[in-house]
Amino acid sequence: MLRYLKPAIFLAALVPLALLVWDGLHGSLGANPIEAITHSTGDCTLTFLLITLSVTPLRKLTRQYWLIGLRRMFGLFAFFYGTLHLMTYVWLDKFFNVHEMLADIAKRKFITAGMTGFVLMIPLALTSTKWAIRKMGGKRWQALHRLIYFSAAAGVIHYIWLVKADLKNPLEYGAVLGVLLLYRGAAWIAARRPVGAKVAVSAD
Repeated sequence: MLRYLKPAIFLAALVPLALLVWDGLHGSLGANPIEAITHSTGDCTLTFLLITLSVTPLRKLTRQYWLIGLRRMFGLFAFFYGTLHLMTYVWLDKFFNVHEMLADIAKRKFITAGMTGFVLMIPLALTSTKWAIRKMGGKRWQALHRLIYFSAAAGVIHYIWLVKADLKNPLEYGAVLGVLLLYRGAAWIAARRPVGAKVAVSAD
């Protein structure tokens, strides 16, 4: 199934970028093209981060274990769109002016949060290969990749601090992340319950 599904998902994940390029070539990005590109790539980054985090709960709840084969692709697309989001700021907005960017990071807390979220994604992207899993070992690799929760949280905070007034969209992302964190917390607690308690619960 994955052999046919992965190419379809790969192409679908590129649709937002294709639409953005199309709009740019046809002058349909509005009065502020940089802002339009920034918002579009930022939304895609958060969306793919949350989809990546959803794979494991969905796999366990539905028992569709093949879904795990899609997680790496979703995670890499989150990093891809995060890179485009960052480059929009670095290139189109600040024209590679390092002094201005450092001043922004120090003074504008939403940029600090966004930079934090992106930096946390870098080691995840670099260790997304099977070779990295073998070299690090499964437990250390899993521990490192829990950074994705902090990256997603930083992304949501970045969005909330950015918009300030109309919080509908960032709060929707935050609600989804909250549900995923609650699931992970419940799964962590359940995994550490004594074996006898688990058996007793099952018997009931």
